[in-house]
Amino acid sequence: MFFRDVSPGPHETQLRFRLIHFWEAWNPVKKTLIGLEMLLIDEQGTVIQGFISPGRIEKYLPKMKPESVYRLNNFYGSSNKSVYRVSDHAVTVSLSWNSELSVLEDSPTPFDEDRFRFHSFEDFQANCDRKGDLYDVVGHMKLVNGQSIIETPVPDEVEIARARHVLVHVQSHDGPVMKLYLWDQAARDFCKKFKSYENTPTVLLVTTVNTKSLGGTLALTSVSSSHVFMDYDVQPTINYFDWLSSNPQCAERVDAEVVTKRETLTIGEIFSYIKQGASKEAFFECTATIDDVVHDSTWYYISCSGCHTKATKGPTSLMCSKCGKVNIDGVAQYRAQISVYDNSEQAVFVLLGDAGYELTEKHASELVSSYFETNGNQGVTQEVPVPEALISTIGQKHNFCVKVTKHNLEEKSQSLTVTKILPMETPAATESSEETFETGGNVCEASKVNVDSAEEMKRTCGIDEMGNAKRLKGGN
Repeated sequence: MFFRDVSPGPHETQLRFRLIHFWEAWNPVKKTLIGLEMLLIDEQGTVIQGFISPGRIEKYLPKMKPESVYRLNNFYGSSNKSVYRVSDHAVTVSLSWNSELSVLEDSPTPFDEDRFRFHSFEDFQANCDRKGDLYDVVGHMKLVNGQSIIETPVPDEVEIARARHVLVHVQSHDGPVMKLYLWDQAARDFCKKFKSYENTPTVLLVTTVNTKSLGGTLALTSVSSSHVFMDYDVQPTINYFDWLSSNPQCAERVDAEVVTKRETLTIGEIFSYIKQGASKEAFFECTATIDDVVHDSTWYYISCSGCHTKATKGPTSLMCSKCGKVNIDGVAQYRAQISVYDNSEQAVFVLLGDAGYELTEKHASELVSSYFETNGNQGVTQEVPVPEALISTIGQKHNFCVKVTKHNLEEKSQSLTVTKILPMETPAATESSEETFETGGNVCEASKVNVDSAEEMKRTCGIDEMGNAKRLKGGN
């Protein structure tokens, strides 16, 4: 049977196909394995989705290798899911209790490597935030690392292994620039591939991307089924590379000043981002007014003067768990909590390190020393009360750079980390451009943030349709 003839229900017949790609599907809320998803193509070039339930994965996984050709006897045709579809076919081939999967050796019939699903920018917009079909995107890229556009691969092997997030700006033939967020394994695969090129790659193709609206901007995000290709990897990237070579002016469309700017969100939009099931750690800009300074939480901590890890008290002196040293010099660092609001919501922001200095123009160590000097070192074992330098900021309006951390995503903390205080724009562009959002969310209450090391502290700071084409090489 050919894929085009597959219908819902049990089938006691044979399918022949090439395995393009397979991946684990997980429930993001319950953190449970849903099953093994597959993308398959038959000799007629029809692509269909495959599925193996968790209880049968151990039986079939040892036989599975991307690019290999298989025969499948007996299967069940189930209706294709409406969430995160990766093929146009209305049916999914599910391996059932009596299925038999075997490698088809020396097949006289040729099988295509793949068939991509490219769509226009308008199609991406229409599918935004609907959790529907996942399409493929191809274009020329600018890689953003932090706030700089880089033209050469920078991560070393250790950094690649730890990579969780890469932001790439993709410019298609004639559409606007789209921000592509690569997460987890897709990010690591991207870094490895990027670093392996002798010359900086310029063309990027990512399969099955999810479309989301982020701060009013169309954002494409990778999921577990996403797959990355560059320059000469597959025929569509080769075609695009050739087109780009003959249209060099198109490679300069990406505006560095525009693409390196963080997304500007209201507090309400940031909370909405956190509530999304697939949300990851991210930086945003947010303009808010300081309403109060939280007094029932210590506004500073004592750190190691060398590595800034939170110092621990020993029998007779301060010690650093990271450096392994005793008798260290303790230095005060900011960990102040402020209550803020905008036209959409209220929140608690946590000022860390330099962000506190940028707000008060005074170092935490300076404020602590000043307090003890003024009080004649009385009560040196007591915590220093919130200084006037922080209290005097109440009522001020600032542009904050905030980071959504894993503690926010795991609902361990509602407080948002501030890593930097940014210059405010001209008055004409602030008040008049603010919009009111009805979120219905609860007001965020003050909560304590425990920081055990400077490592953790630093962690909280950081198309024109191209038709179908064959993939020259695949992989899981």
